[in-house]
Amino acid sequence: MNKLLAQLPVFITPPLLWAGNMIVARAIRDDIPPLTLAFGRWVISLLILLPFAWALMRRDRLRYRQHYRLIIGTALAGIAAFNTFVYIGLHTTTSTNALLLNSCIPVLIMLLGAVFYRQGLNRWQSLGLVLSLAGVAVIILRGSWHNLLALRFAVGDVWVFAATVCWAVYTLWMKRLPADIHRTGLTAVQILIGLFALLPFFLWETVSGATVNWQPAALLGLAYVGIFPSVVAYLCYTAAIARFGAVRAGLSIHLMPVFGTLLAFLLLDEQLHAYHWFGMAAIFGGILLSSRNAEGKP
Repeated sequence: MNKLLAQLPVFITPPLLWAGNMIVARAIRDDIPPLTLAFGRWVISLLILLPFAWALMRRDRLRYRQHYRLIIGTALAGIAAFNTFVYIGLHTTTSTNALLLNSCIPVLIMLLGAVFYRQGLNRWQSLGLVLSLAGVAVIILRGSWHNLLALRFAVGDVWVFAATVCWAVYTLWMKRLPADIHRTGLTAVQILIGLFALLPFFLWETVSGATVNWQPAALLGLAYVGIFPSVVAYLCYTAAIARFGAVRAGLSIHLMPVFGTLLAFLLLDEQLHAYHWFGMAAIFGGILLSSRNAEGKP
């Protein structure tokens, strides 16, 4: 248990910062177009990360060549595609629907891992996954199954779901990259590749007449998504994959509705209800169960 608590920060930091990413991106959607937001986010991230990553990138350059297919694949799926699709989707869907769809990521990781890599789950991981999913459903459905009928899906939901598939693929492929490749340098390389992939789409959006409203809130929002959900969260998530494995690390995504609810309470003055607490308890219980091995030991 002490070991689990010591590793908790690297597990909970990504979903906390990513929940903030969705709230901020939704808030500034009328100020910064989605492709500009995605491109600007990664430019900021690269400028912050590069001074720390340059020496590591030079050290591991031969390893990058050996595994270039996986590195390019993870960069396209996790850097270029995921956030871009989410930002496009948030223009026509709600944060609630986006959180609902992102909460499917652990299931997609499990399914894709089983189909393509024959990854199995022990009984504790399976129970934890089911309990955690139940907690997500309680929060999103506000404690009543009748609210399922009120959910409406739009084109934005298709974009967000496509993003969840990209993230599941990214998670599985990251696990296949050797542990001796330093994750800080690797993240910088992936951002570089992602920026090259995004550049033509960013230029297309710019010449198409999309405008940016550089008001203070938009600048602060861009700074937030460029620093915290990008550099900090990505480094923590890659560390979590290395420590816990793809399936267990992916379960942290179930914390996004929890943190999204708490952030809405703190920042948007929304109310907390009993179903929030029941849902949070189920999610945390599921994560604790999934941290056990086949014999039920932490």
